[in-house]
Amino acid sequence: MVLVLIVLFIYNGNGDSMNFKYVSKEIDDTLTIAENVESEKFENMVICLDGELGSGKTVFVKGFAKALGIEDNITSPTFNIIKEYQNGELPLYHMDVYRLDDVKEDIGITDYFNKGGVTIIEWSELIKDELPDERLEINFKIVDENTRLLIFKPFGKVYEELCESVL
Repeated sequence: MVLVLIVLFIYNGNGDSMNFKYVSKEIDDTLTIAENVESEKFENMVICLDGELGSGKTVFVKGFAKALGIEDNITSPTFNIIKEYQNGELPLYHMDVYRLDDVKEDIGITDYFNKGGVTIIEWSELIKDELPDERLEINFKIVDENTRLLIFKPFGKVYEELCESVL
């Protein structure tokens, strides 16, 4: 089997922000890119995942968690909002804020950004105002049944360096 990866990076119109594009031809490609991102992990890392239902967000989290050494079955925390995994190299805080409108009280999402672990947020565009200034956003676009376009947008130097290193 030949694995073909296509990676592009694009500067925006004013040249100060980069977007990196990655084409995933199958689930294993998404798992692999997640493992590669995990290899550059650091404390208080924040990764924001956005895209349609079924576009690969939770698959990405599974690959990241596996590379982190977490053996638990990773599922989307849609009804829990936040799942914590403490049994990896760093704690993993997996959030799905899709149903956050149903939660009336402040559940302390921003507290997780400085707890020394990695925070991965599915549907992060729904809490844009709560996100830290420095983060990595990944937008998942469905191309066809198996193919996904992942658009990486780093916010901050450390995330730019991560994208340059991994992609």
